[in-house]
Amino acid sequence: MKILVINAGSSSLKYQLINIETEEVLAKGNVERIGIRGGALTHKAGGKTFVIEKEIADHTEAIQLVLKELTDGEAGVIKSMDEIGAVGHRVVASGEAFKKTTLVTDEVMQTMGEIAELAPLHNPAAIKGVNACRAVMPGKKMALVFDTSFHATMPDYACLYAIDYDDYKKYQVRKYGAHGTSHKYVSQAAAEYLHKKPEELNVITCHLGNGSSISAVKGGKCIDTSMGFTPLAGVPMGTRSGDIDAAAVEFLCNKKGMNIHEALTYLNKKCGMLGVSGVSSDYRDLTAAAKEGNYRAQLALNMFTYACKKYVGAYMAALGRLDAVVFTAGVGENTPHIRASVLAGMQAFGIEVDAAKNEYKNDGAIHEISSDASKVKVLVIPTNEELVIARETAALL
Repeated sequence: MKILVINAGSSSLKYQLINIETEEVLAKGNVERIGIRGGALTHKAGGKTFVIEKEIADHTEAIQLVLKELTDGEAGVIKSMDEIGAVGHRVVASGEAFKKTTLVTDEVMQTMGEIAELAPLHNPAAIKGVNACRAVMPGKKMALVFDTSFHATMPDYACLYAIDYDDYKKYQVRKYGAHGTSHKYVSQAAAEYLHKKPEELNVITCHLGNGSSISAVKGGKCIDTSMGFTPLAGVPMGTRSGDIDAAAVEFLCNKKGMNIHEALTYLNKKCGMLGVSGVSSDYRDLTAAAKEGNYRAQLALNMFTYACKKYVGAYMAALGRLDAVVFTAGVGENTPHIRASVLAGMQAFGIEVDAAKNEYKNDGAIHEISSDASKVKVLVIPTNEELVIARETAALL
């Protein structure tokens, strides 16, 4: 079976076509600037890259363009849309409405509309992607794969906030987490690498990128994660503040003359590494600036790695026993000094990074960077969220 994986943004649409029997990526690409002047599709298949520059009015037109490329004589990898067995859609937040991968129906999409506000930056875009696919591929089976599903196993004392319990029940305000498909993939890949069953391992997974989250995985199930009601919580990120005292937000609103909507935009898009450094949200730029003696760039990096270190320490306590720490995503996979800083000084807890192993050349493989003396394995595992979505879709069907 061939699964088309769709990850729709507000003005973009990423896709992969995966042969689920072999788990081979047959084609992949990205449609950019949907509804904005300067639209383009970049399609990769058979070792070649094809770029189409044209105005793309909406997500429906984007899907039509994707299907045209997938079936095109030169760029295509299938003869017709009939070869696509199903479509798997990435959705960030499910609230408490969906705890696992769910088949798309009219009723399900109605519920998705009702909970769109739980992830206002992401869920409305996902809904656009689903509706576009249903319009272009009527009758094709489709599944919603939620970032939050992997975190649905958190116990109540870990995922609830200490607010009035009636308000939690009425408004579903609690920790949901994010990046669940990534945390699931790398925790399972770690078990396979260590020749263990997921049920036998306790792992801390660090998805570090422009958006970052850390999870505690006990016996294959998430018991806690750093992101909260929205992806704004947790460690400071590229442009997101991470954890902050709610009273400080009110104080900033009063001082800067912001309303709550403006405050959330500020915390999501103007803070984090960008806000602290004044340089960039990109960790490569921050590293270069820090090497040149930029105090604020170094401060931003120190704040990030210190916050990550605290979560690792807290989750060690929550797990009781730790077998492995896993780094993944753009920063986790490509920035040795970040990995080293996060785990520096943790030898007393059985964690030690080998400096030489940590400086490996990224070749897309799993790398073990812990020292021979380390009691806890430290692994770098390239994430593959699209494969998880394809697997979940196939399993549901």
